[in-house]
Amino acid sequence: MPASCLPFLMFQGEGSRAVDFYLATFSGAKLDAIEKYGDGEQGAPGTLKMALFTVAGQQIRAFDSPPVHAFAFTPSLSFFVECESEQELRQLADTLSGDGATMMAVDNYGFSKLYAWVADRFGVAWQLNLS
Repeated sequence: MPASCLPFLMFQGEGSRAVDFYLATFSGAKLDAIEKYGDGEQGAPGTLKMALFTVAGQQIRAFDSPPVHAFAFTPSLSFFVECESEQELRQLADTLSGDGATMMAVDNYGFSKLYAWVADRFGVAWQLNLS
């Protein structure tokens, strides 16, 4: 049996900024562990070697990939966030979509009270829901 199964976010030089952004955006989010590349290591010194952080009880792993890749995040994989209030959903939609994109604007689409699907400035997709 596997010991764990975590979402893993691979960035290309923006990992630390992304983790800081998520920690500032989500109330109660916390940084569990962090390591940065040092001189002589595979990644550029100061970039994210590994981070573990928790949002709404979900631990997430992130790092900066030393090799540059021709691909990025796709909205077909997203984080589904159950919000506690309309105010929280609207605030998260505004903050997360800033310098990003809105795939579905905040609205009642019939399957919940309020819903939005956005991508943040790093390309990570978030579905925000109020049941």
